[in-house]
Amino acid sequence: MLKGNVAVVTGGSRGIGRAIALRLAKEGADVAVLYAGNEAAAAETVAEIEALGQRAKAYRCDVADYDGTKQTVEEILSDFGAVDILVNNAGITKDGLILQLDEAKFSAVLDTNLKGAFYMIKHLYAPMMRRRKGRIINISSVVGLTGNAGQANYASAKAGLIGLTKSVAKELAGRNITCNAVAPGFIATDMTDAMPEKAKQAVLSSIPMKRTGLPEDIAAAVAFLAGEDAGYITGTVLKVDGGLCM
Repeated sequence: MLKGNVAVVTGGSRGIGRAIALRLAKEGADVAVLYAGNEAAAAETVAEIEALGQRAKAYRCDVADYDGTKQTVEEILSDFGAVDILVNNAGITKDGLILQLDEAKFSAVLDTNLKGAFYMIKHLYAPMMRRRKGRIINISSVVGLTGNAGQANYASAKAGLIGLTKSVAKELAGRNITCNAVAPGFIATDMTDAMPEKAKQAVLSSIPMKRTGLPEDIAAAVAFLAGEDAGYITGTVLKVDGGLCM
C-alpha cells in the first residue's frame, strides 16, 4: 500500500498515464496529474482519483520546457508538501523512416520523451535526497531495447531513458531512492488503435501471448516498483510485453 505517499505522473490524463494515476490512487497515494493539453481528460482523471478518496490536482505542463517543469514541481511541492513517487510517462511519437525524418521531428521526440524525464528528475532530485526517500519510475519501451524501423527518434529516446534510469539509480541508491524503468510492449491505447488492422495483426502474430496488453498491466508494474516490496530493486528494466522481447 502507498498510503501517505504523494505521486507525480507525467502524461497522466489519458491512456497508460491515466491507468497509472488511478492505480496509485487505489493503492492509497495522492496524485499530481501532469498533462500537456487535454484539460477535460485531466479533470476527469482527477475526479476519479478523488472518488477513490485520495487527493489529486492537475497541472498543465510541457515536460520539454525546463523552466516550466521547474515551476510545476515547485507548485506541486507547495500544494502537497512532498513528492515520494515520480512516474515519467509523458511521451510523443513522430514516426518516419530516417530518409524522411527531419531534425525537428527527431529533436521534438527526444525533448519530450527523454529530456522531459531528465528535467523532472533534476527538479525533484534534491527534495528526495533531503528526505532520503523516493521512487522514480521511467516508462520506456521494448523498442528502446530492440529498435524499430520508422521510429529511430522514439527508439533512441526510449533507449536513452534506460541509460538515464541506470545512472540515476547508481547516484541515488545510497539515499534510499530507487530508479527503475518499465518497458511496455504492444499496449492497447489510442495510439495503437489508430494503426491499420493489417499492421496490428502483424504485431500480434509476433507476441507469444497472442494479445495486446492493457494500460492496467503497465500500471500494475509501476505500482509494484513504487511500493515497499520493491525497496531492494533499482536500476532494472521490467518488460511488460507478453513475451514479445525475450
